[in-house]
Order: sequence, then structure tokens, then C-alpha cells
Amino acid sequence: MKIKLDENLPVRLAGALEKLGHDTDTIPEEGLAGRSDLQVWEAAQEAERFLITQDLAGC
Repeated sequence: MKIKLDENLPVRLAGALEKLGHDTDTIPEEGLAGRSDLQVWEAAQEAERFLITQDLAGC
């Protein structure tokens, strides 16, 4: 599965998911830290990745 982790999750989670065979990237490593939820969502959609976040508000 292709996954994008939001910046509000521990970076170590990316390593754990990769060990399970998932193609994982993170918002900080892509230079998207501090961007709006909508921008993060659009980046995930453009990359065809499942977004995992702890945000409570919807886009």
C-alpha cells in the first residue's frame, strides 16, 4: 500500500510500516510541513497515497 503520514504522527511509524511492506513517505520529508490540511490532502491524492493523520477536522 502507498501511504503518506501527516506531520502529527511519529516519524518512526514510517519505518514500522515499511517493515510491513508498505511504500511510506512523510509530510516533513516531502517539504509539506506546516501546509494546510487541504494542501496535504491534495498532495496525497496526487501521489495516489492513503493519508494517515490524527487531525480531527475534515478538509
